[in-house]
Amino acid sequence: MTLKNLEQLVETGQLKKEPFDQAEFDGLVHSGRARLSDSRQTMLSMESRFDLAYNAAHALSQAALRLKGYRSESRYLVFQCLPHTLGLAPEVWRLLIHCHGIRNRGEYEGIYDVDEQLVTNLIKATEQVLEALEKLSPLP
Repeated sequence: MTLKNLEQLVETGQLKKEPFDQAEFDGLVHSGRARLSDSRQTMLSMESRFDLAYNAAHALSQAALRLKGYRSESRYLVFQCLPHTLGLAPEVWRLLIHCHGIRNRGEYEGIYDVDEQLVTNLIKATEQVLEALEKLSPLP
């Protein structure tokens, strides 16, 4: 993990430096955990499970960025920073970026192209984000 990469994003205006806020961090982690748990409920529609898992991944990824003292207004960039905030492998953050595109098509065009395999993979990726975050910081 290199903070140098994050600092370069600050220099280009893509990230903002901002002091860590424990209450915000705790709220993001709580939100991520709750949504991740709910995404496993198979009685929900595939679209709902996808939405819950995606938003869990975003909340937890944002918590990792905030823990390092940075903020992003770009969901896409929050996922791109995962190698630098949590040291996650490309297969994790690339899947999350792929899901970001699916989420945007769903939100803005009403097209959700999701299936059981994608939702399962998204849940697993989100679990990896949570596990890496738990190793980095004691969580509430």
